[in-house]
Amino acid sequence: MEENILTTSEISGDEFEKTIRPLSLEEYVGQAELKANLEVFIKACKMRNESLDHVLLYGPPGLGKTTLAHIIANELGTSLKTASGPSIEKSGDLAAVLSTLEPGDVLFIDEIHRMPRYIEEILYPAMEDFELDIVIGSEGNSRNIKIDLPPFTLVGATTRAGDISSPLRDRFGIISKLNYYTHEELKNIIQRTSKVLNFAITDEAALELATRSRKTPRIANRLFKRVRDFALVDNKEIIDKETTLKALERLNVDRSGLDALDTQYLSSLIHKFSGGPVGIETIATSIGEEVSNIEDVVEPYLLQEGFVHRTPRGRIATKKAYEHLKIPFDNKSKESYENS
Repeated sequence: MEENILTTSEISGDEFEKTIRPLSLEEYVGQAELKANLEVFIKACKMRNESLDHVLLYGPPGLGKTTLAHIIANELGTSLKTASGPSIEKSGDLAAVLSTLEPGDVLFIDEIHRMPRYIEEILYPAMEDFELDIVIGSEGNSRNIKIDLPPFTLVGATTRAGDISSPLRDRFGIISKLNYYTHEELKNIIQRTSKVLNFAITDEAALELATRSRKTPRIANRLFKRVRDFALVDNKEIIDKETTLKALERLNVDRSGLDALDTQYLSSLIHKFSGGPVGIETIATSIGEEVSNIEDVVEPYLLQEGFVHRTPRGRIATKKAYEHLKIPFDNKSKESYENS
């Protein structure tokens, strides 16, 4: 299977991203409105000598939700404790995480939409009243334990805000969506990464990388890392456009930022299913990928850029997808598209 430049397995635990991660709102590039609001909220809670309201960040993967959680903790001058929704399976798991918190700490829960509902219910009083009320022991020999918690800020991150229950969502005082980045913002991010890693890149090369990064900082930084490898092997001290184009061609990243998996998805949709409509499970099976990887990693950008439409009957390839793959958009394709 050809490598995809962004896969779900890369989303956590990346030392490279930790190295280049900005530490303050001032250093953070993009999301101007969110940054400005967070700056006000953080200053105000410090003036009141209170903990920051709980924060919910949502949007496609790779836009900086984890980075913002680190920045919030840094700006507050407190520690960050991290967990992920899928890893909190029992009340004891949640209690273990919450019991480590110090006053004012930030607890970051990634993929918070994947927490079991009964864990959410235990989390409600912890968020509202800073109390943890859990039942321990087996049936017939169980007892309630109430634990007072220090004031803390929960930062939840999700790629699927719609999967979060209303009661949990309502307990967040600050709810913000992260938007895709402009090419200019991505160029600035690439240039900053270049300085942090002490490997120069020309403006022309940085812009070329930016235009192919699917409007996503994580992909921009990963592409920079790969292009840097090509430059090193070619004994170049600076990444120029020639090296960048050569590397991107080898990586199968085209001028629209589509990689091998995107092309495989669109090609299957058009060739195997006549452009659709067809269900996501069927497409995933046809190309040997997990449905979650298609929904969370591949489709958001294809939908955003108008290569695919999502309809009640399934996914359908647009005229833009046909043109991108240089496949004739004939009358049959047009009729299928219009009837969808």
